[in-house]
Amino acid sequence: MPSGTTTRRPTAPSRPVVFVHGAFADSSGWYGAMDKLRKDGYPVRAANNPLRGLPSDSAYVRDFLNSIKGPIILAGHSYGGAVITQAAAGDPDVKALVYVAASVPDVGESLADLKAHQVDSPAPSLPLQPAEFTKPDGTRGTDAYIDRAKFRETFAADVNATVAADMADTQKPIDIAALNQKATAAAWKTIPSWFLIAKQDHANSTNLQRWEAERIGAHTVEINSSHAAMVSHPKAVADLIEQADRGTR
Repeated sequence: MPSGTTTRRPTAPSRPVVFVHGAFADSSGWYGAMDKLRKDGYPVRAANNPLRGLPSDSAYVRDFLNSIKGPIILAGHSYGGAVITQAAAGDPDVKALVYVAASVPDVGESLADLKAHQVDSPAPSLPLQPAEFTKPDGTRGTDAYIDRAKFRETFAADVNATVAADMADTQKPIDIAALNQKATAAAWKTIPSWFLIAKQDHANSTNLQRWEAERIGAHTVEINSSHAAMVSHPKAVADLIEQADRGTR
């Protein structure tokens, strides 16, 4: 070998990262983290979480995952954490779960059950506004929005005011019924997990996040962030995803 040259070890192809947003948000919240991951060589995709109910949302995301070949790193925010918990169960291609200020139920638990778990300093009740809608079968349902006037302080206190206003005005509602639907599978029991805990979260109790992370045996990081950590701290989210990738090679 000529003097001064080095041998580079071949590196494994970067795994695709799939993002799943939660309630009152959409996939645009992941843009900052996605941009950093792209620059670091990761393919990225985002699933459009329908927010119609845990069984159907999880089935939708599972089908989305099935459309991607090879090993996957799967990330979910807030209610999206419950969705990936059920969607990834039994999927051998999902190598790591990354939870961001997430709700992470066990089998037989709903988001309402998690919210009721006793912890110090629970989050206040969300300032929800109901809106009736007609389902495809003609029956009536109820969507929930966060009160736009209280959206920033509740969901995105450390996000730029203009961006937070846009988020409030374009929020995707969740069918209230989804909050009481119980998980039927828990992927974290067999798939390694990572958890980003938001220490200034006014929508999901920080201590509840800590309890969830401990229960599932997750690798954790804590940051001074609102509930919208993926918007206000995209680098921290991307860094944790890369940590999850390295930790499961």
